[in-house]
Amino acid sequence: MSTRRLLKHWGPVLESHERFPERANIGFMQVVRREHIRLRVYERGAGETRACGSGACAAVAVGIQQGLLAEEVRVELPGGRLDIAWKGPGHPLYMTGPAAHIYDGFIHL
Repeated sequence: MSTRRLLKHWGPVLESHERFPERANIGFMQVVRREHIRLRVYERGAGETRACGSGACAAVAVGIQQGLLAEEVRVELPGGRLDIAWKGPGHPLYMTGPAAHIYDGFIHL
């Protein structure tokens, strides 16, 4: 099953699972190597998003705590790349990456 199909199926199932009464954002992480992961995020109420900084930070923190990742990790998301650095509990977590304007819109009230 393709990554897109897995995300379309499991994203909504996990987002609204009974363990998450207020729903949850769900991240799917693939460890490429200790310094590189791929991440897809399904956000509650929004579906798949192109990027999620807090989700990238959380994925790397969990990966480091489980001994899967190094202290500096490149995160590949559909919308671009982030670099996350964390030395572990008690230390600040740093996220760096580009910011790009992708949309202008108006709302009439």
